[in-house]
Amino acid sequence: MKKDHFPTSSRQSKLFKAVSLLFLAVFAFFIIALIVTDIFQIDRKAMMTVLTASFIRQSVWISVWTSCAATLLSLLFAVPAGFALSRYRFFGRLFVDTIVDLPIVFPPFVIGLILLAFFRQTACGTFIERTLGMGFVFEPRGIVLCQFVVSAGFALRFAKVAFDAVDIRAEDIALTLGCSRWDSFRFVAFPQAANGIIAGGILTWARSFGLFGPLFVFVGFTRGRTEALSSTMYLEQAAGNTEVAFAAALLAVFIAFVSILTIRVVSRKAVDGL
Repeated sequence: MKKDHFPTSSRQSKLFKAVSLLFLAVFAFFIIALIVTDIFQIDRKAMMTVLTASFIRQSVWISVWTSCAATLLSLLFAVPAGFALSRYRFFGRLFVDTIVDLPIVFPPFVIGLILLAFFRQTACGTFIERTLGMGFVFEPRGIVLCQFVVSAGFALRFAKVAFDAVDIRAEDIALTLGCSRWDSFRFVAFPQAANGIIAGGILTWARSFGLFGPLFVFVGFTRGRTEALSSTMYLEQAAGNTEVAFAAALLAVFIAFVSILTIRVVSRKAVDGL
């Protein structure tokens, strides 16, 4: 077991530690209380519906594969883009650095409206859908696009912060020893920034998995095709099946918890092996 980062020999240090742990305990207790509240809203029939209904399995699968695809796509952009923002100085850098954060603060519903307008009312959007045959509106790949637009900013921001924390002198030394810029990135910068990048990936996945607002506008809720788990909860609640909605919410919490825990364990082993 790892030791505390700070010594706790003094009375003041012990008090500070106790207060910090108290805030952590209160927050954790509040989250647990919300989950317990959800559990008490569920009856046996609703739970069996969630565990056995085919439409629930379909919505879970759609949520899982789309959020994984969106996370991989986000990291594909976030790693090089975050490195560029961290290492290079160029004209308009402050403007670009601000732009990439905009999707984080946009209301998700607005993103759905903008995407719909882009693909249905602009020449570029109609060219992509009609000429290239890559349909996004009311299509499963549109879910991935919504998740990517909403969540990629988290991955990029975490990647930039992670690369900012890497000592650039280590990269310079690698270059003087004959490494190329790619080798310096691959063997020096990336391994040291891996923890931050993984943390961004986890947050990106979690944000993607629970996304709802843009899907309502951009892809709709076609059962078995574009109905994600968050959409199922909304539809069941709207239809008056409150217990089923709560049961689906509990299932979403369980899947998210297991997935994030697994990602943390696997990523920690991967980072230790770098």
